[in-house]
Amino acid sequence: MNQVSEVQLTYKSKVKPSEKVTSSLDAVNIFKAIETYNRNMEMYECFYAMYLNRAHKILSIMLISEGGTSGTVVDVKKIISPAILQNASSIIVSHNHPSGNIQPSEADKNITDKIKNACKLLDIDLLDHVILTESDGYYSFTDEGIL
Repeated sequence: MNQVSEVQLTYKSKVKPSEKVTSSLDAVNIFKAIETYNRNMEMYECFYAMYLNRAHKILSIMLISEGGTSGTVVDVKKIISPAILQNASSIIVSHNHPSGNIQPSEADKNITDKIKNACKLLDIDLLDHVILTESDGYYSFTDEGIL
């Protein structure tokens, strides 16, 4: 008889969903409050995902990838699998531009489309993709009408 691996997935949160996110500025302020994200803002690119329940309360925030000064590799599976495990209803993603330029690159637009399409298949809403810099400025794909 052949041996087969059996997979069992379990998720149990130790904290109740907390803050409610109602705008891109809320998301920006929450992402910027993450100490490691804020500390590395001018050094290298980081990509984070925020997972929300149906009421737009935060379930968790996860570091997806860290890269160099001009980019980071984003694996969409690394964003989607935690959403499924947490039964998240929506996701907000964020990354920073160490250069200080808030405008999205073609690569930024392409990864946003890939994430959006993956989410759509699973009935998960991609609410926004925000680009942060050390300054107070930010770019919101939703606010700009791209999402």
